[in-house]
Amino acid sequence: MFTGIVTDKGRITAVQRGQNADQGAGQGMVLELATSYDTASIDIGASVACSGVCLTVVGKTAETITFDVSQETVSKTTLGDWVTGDFVNLERPLKVGDELGGHIVSGHVDGVVEVLATEDETNSRRFKISLPREFAPYIAPKGSVTLDGVSLTVNGVGDGYFDVNIVPHTRQVTSFGEKAVGDRINLEIDVLARYLDRLNQFS
Repeated sequence: MFTGIVTDKGRITAVQRGQNADQGAGQGMVLELATSYDTASIDIGASVACSGVCLTVVGKTAETITFDVSQETVSKTTLGDWVTGDFVNLERPLKVGDELGGHIVSGHVDGVVEVLATEDETNSRRFKISLPREFAPYIAPKGSVTLDGVSLTVNGVGDGYFDVNIVPHTRQVTSFGEKAVGDRINLEIDVLARYLDRLNQFS
């Protein structure tokens, strides 16, 4: 589990498509990221959220970590768009007793959305994000949402879109500093909203 509080902005150093590190040829990919984490403290087999996608570490050096990515993950997230040099939001798993600074995040992406517009406001930048119909019931004003692994508060919801405001600190320490109109983003809806909807179906 994660909290949506990004603790490192990694950078892609290598992407190998059509294979997996432990299986040879295939339909997935191998992803290598440069990180400021102390990789000695990251075990092989550990989980790391990469722009909202929970991936398993399969290799490491003093400055990089490597992940296998399945074709299923590629098809359901933005990972198929990633290229060398791209920034990736990183978060290590929540430990019992850690501060829950964001909200409960699973690292399981529900879908991909798109930046429709951006607008600078006082001390923040407003992002207008597409909202597919199937996710609309789970997005509410002042509720929580995870975008590319970042825990954010929904400011407003309209027909086919919702808004979030990104403060300068968040733009600096996450990939939102590079986001532009047309960019695709990994979306994870609030798990509490998901279970509330499920309960309502049986009430």
